[in-house]
Amino acid sequence: MNMSQKPQETALSRCPGCEEPLEPGDLFCGACGYDLSAVPEPPQDRPTIAIATPAGEPPPGAGSGPAPEAVEPAPWQAPGSTPGAERSVPPGTRVDGPGASGDFELAAPAAAGAAPDPRTSPDPALTPSAGTKVCVACRAGRVDNDGYCENCGHAQPRERDHMEQELESVAAVSDRGLRHHRNEDAFAVSTTALPDGSPAVVAIVCDGVSSASRPDEASAAAAHAANEALLESLPRGTHPQQAMHEAIVAAAESVNRLAQDPGQAQEHDPHRHQNAPACTLVGAIMASGLLVVGWVGDSRVYWVPEDRSTAPARLTEDDSWAAQMVAAGLMNEAEAYADERAHAITGWLGADAYELEPHTASFKPDRPGLVVVCTDGLWNYAESAAEMAAAVPEDAYEQPLHGAQVLVGHALDGGGHDNVTVALLPFAVPPQGAGSA
Repeated sequence: MNMSQKPQETALSRCPGCEEPLEPGDLFCGACGYDLSAVPEPPQDRPTIAIATPAGEPPPGAGSGPAPEAVEPAPWQAPGSTPGAERSVPPGTRVDGPGASGDFELAAPAAAGAAPDPRTSPDPALTPSAGTKVCVACRAGRVDNDGYCENCGHAQPRERDHMEQELESVAAVSDRGLRHHRNEDAFAVSTTALPDGSPAVVAIVCDGVSSASRPDEASAAAAHAANEALLESLPRGTHPQQAMHEAIVAAAESVNRLAQDPGQAQEHDPHRHQNAPACTLVGAIMASGLLVVGWVGDSRVYWVPEDRSTAPARLTEDDSWAAQMVAAGLMNEAEAYADERAHAITGWLGADAYELEPHTASFKPDRPGLVVVCTDGLWNYAESAAEMAAAVPEDAYEQPLHGAQVLVGHALDGGGHDNVTVALLPFAVPPQGAGSA
């Protein structure tokens, strides 16, 4: 959700950590996560770098001749690739060394007594013990809780930057996008059985509110709590619509507890509820021929019929400023969503929410179709039901994981300005008796 506060301006044009281009206002590097608000003053001289030289030749600068010119390293090739063919790297991805192994190729020491490379000679006090997560860059330093190496400072790849999960009847994909320094979305997909033995399929998608504190924790907590609540209530025979309502309440309670973290005592943070962890939630349940949706916020559910000659539909209404303007008749939808206030949300999960109002709706589709559950990181690039249906590949009903991958790619191709998460649930209609519609 694009709800970030205005970032502090920075005069840097490239990231000090990875040399990726920056944009005015960036607080973090989108490629490596470098904290740009803590950039040190530039050194007065270039740092000394140990360079290997052939045996018998003096090191550069030892004689009276001119220093050698710097040479740009040739792009590396994957093993067995054609010489001169550069490896294609997806936007927003950092590849740390040949074969994407995470290793850097280091030059051999120039001579005995040369200054040790901090990547190969870490501070003994920072050397990780057995079982501790090790830095992918220097392969020696311990990784701290913020995801940075305590030895060389390298930002570590985050597990949540790109996530995929596929079950027999549901699939989901989540991606950090091209502009955010972390993924603040989360999802949960699962299957269970009703008391009569028939299957139930669940998809929950949550979007952290970027202007709140710890939005990534909020979305993860909400998705987990809602999914667990449904896996407990559906097998007991709770009606799916009531189960969805209870799951949203459980998710809200889990997010509220983050604001009461004992590690952040109130005497140290008396205003913590004014910027409490927050997220939105949208979910879908397929059970007993019913499609039940529930939501709080501006993430959405779309219905795309398998027969593309029939009309698709959006099944949720946003808790947002734009939706309120349209509902009040003050603006049409095009005018409202063109306004800079369009994505200001009016409903969310969090300790500072005005009032929790879970929305639920139940549908009984009469034909097979695809249920699309997504954050605004996707629907910003396919807003109407017709646009979303056009973005869904033809084979998504048979291959939901591939369909979700294509939809995430659609958002990235459109600019990837936000985190992107989508879950796809193929809805099969059981055979009808004679005379049915």
